[in-house]
Amino acid sequence: MILGASGFLGQSLYKELAPYYDVYGTYAHDNSALEANNRMFQWDAESEPLDLLLNELAPDLIISAIRGDFRAQTHAHFELIAYLIQYQKKLIFISSANVFDVFSNYPSYEYDKTLSESVYGRFKIKIENALLRLPNHLYNIVRLPMIYGHKSPRLKELKLMHELNEPIEVFPNVVINATTHDKFAQQIHYIINRELEGVFHLGSRDLVHHKELIQDILKGLKLEQPIFKNVYNSNEDRFIAVIPKHNELPKNLHITIDEVVSNSVKLS
Repeated sequence: MILGASGFLGQSLYKELAPYYDVYGTYAHDNSALEANNRMFQWDAESEPLDLLLNELAPDLIISAIRGDFRAQTHAHFELIAYLIQYQKKLIFISSANVFDVFSNYPSYEYDKTLSESVYGRFKIKIENALLRLPNHLYNIVRLPMIYGHKSPRLKELKLMHELNEPIEVFPNVVINATTHDKFAQQIHYIINRELEGVFHLGSRDLVHHKELIQDILKGLKLEQPIFKNVYNSNEDRFIAVIPKHNELPKNLHITIDEVVSNSVKLS
């Protein structure tokens, strides 16, 4: 069961997994196309408990790709944890590089200490810490860097800002890694298929300055003379990158910054 199957990442996961598994999903808001799909269930984390849906579908594996109110999400995840413990099922929790946003002098690896100064990062850490208290076979924590790709919200925003002749916000001193929604879905498929345990960092091995990545994508899209708004948080390079080190996936599931750029400009 994919929580948030109507969202950007949830849709990518559903498309990747549905041909191989018995997959169900949730969506929060009225959607006539999804209502006609008997594998999709409307569920609003802010107003509905999750246990009714869990009891009805009895999923063996839940992937959490929901967005929205942090308090509602936290409550839903603690319902999930109770379900995992009672029935010995598994959760894949999609987390973020933001759980390390205090540690800006170097990239972060899977089992580095988490610490965040952002509300979003602290929310993710709270869920992560609750999962880390469970037996390993009951969860995966999957941390993602910035996600691009030919259908990504970030790419759509870049194209819209350029079309409106509005300044594009870039961070010249921020060093990141990145991935695409397509590669992410393939990696999750592999983790499920091989029944892997633990924490995974699903970003590129190589790093790039944020502004340089945006420039390369815009160049690939042939969007000329963009207007940039440079944002400097410090005088020195600041790293916000999640690098795989301990839990490596096969080479065919690796991704590079060049591949992120190529995927982002294809079919565009």
